[in-house]
Amino acid sequence: MAILIDKKTRIIVQGFTGKIGSFHAQDMINYGSNVVGGVTPGKGGQKHLGKPVFNTVKQAVRDAGVEASIIFVPPAFAADSIMEAADAGIKYCVAITDGIPTQDMMTVKNFLRRFPKEERMMLTGPNCAGTISPGQAMLGIMPGHIYMRGNVGVVGRSGTLGYEAADQMKALGIGISTSVGIGGDPINGSSHRDVLEKFREDKETKVVLMIGEIGGQQEIEAGIYAREHLGKPLIAYIAGLTAPQGRRMGHAGAIISSAGESAAEKVAMLQDLGVTICPTPSAMGETVAKVLARM
Repeated sequence: MAILIDKKTRIIVQGFTGKIGSFHAQDMINYGSNVVGGVTPGKGGQKHLGKPVFNTVKQAVRDAGVEASIIFVPPAFAADSIMEAADAGIKYCVAITDGIPTQDMMTVKNFLRRFPKEERMMLTGPNCAGTISPGQAMLGIMPGHIYMRGNVGVVGRSGTLGYEAADQMKALGIGISTSVGIGGDPINGSSHRDVLEKFREDKETKVVLMIGEIGGQQEIEAGIYAREHLGKPLIAYIAGLTAPQGRRMGHAGAIISSAGESAAEKVAMLQDLGVTICPTPSAMGETVAKVLARM
């Protein structure tokens, strides 16, 4: 099992024929993802990378039974592409694009709320690395070879720290059920808690590693959910222990603006909630190994 995507998931690439979309689409195809085509307005009917090009997402859903989409569309047009996917009935969308204006993402969030919850498209990103279910499907830009199939779920705001965790675990013979990047922007499609809800339902996932950072309350909300509902050990690494108050650090959402948003405060609050804390980025793999050994 896996969450969000598996080897049967029918995928399209929005921004398919562009340089970046083409590169990563080919990488996903090489990995074994079920990429059935892509969308580039005005190029419908053509072939690209041996796959059909559609003018609209609705056409791709109708003609190819598409279930998931990945966005490689420039920032100025990315919000419209996300909303087009939702309107077409896509179930899961990954927005890779960095630099989408905050106001545009507020429009996207309001648009998604118009749909009944059971029909609402799940969105991860923007500004994320994507999602991978090792050995089954990759919907993102991560180096697939460092991910080994197993029973640890990963959810994180940082793509590179997600890669580091996967590489450390693989070196220890520990595999991943699914790794989900939710993106580092202040307004993103899904929170840590949203992804934990999916991991709760997945019988293959035995432990979850959450990679967080300064700014916002998402990690604390996830910790509260884990204590009350997850039913599986939650491990957390929170980046930014040395970040000064009020300074933006890397991600657009990584800024301490109020109490409870610094790394030290988050670590203390998560410990109180019973979450196992990983002290440094170099200890993510060994911390997961210790938790698994106790199970």
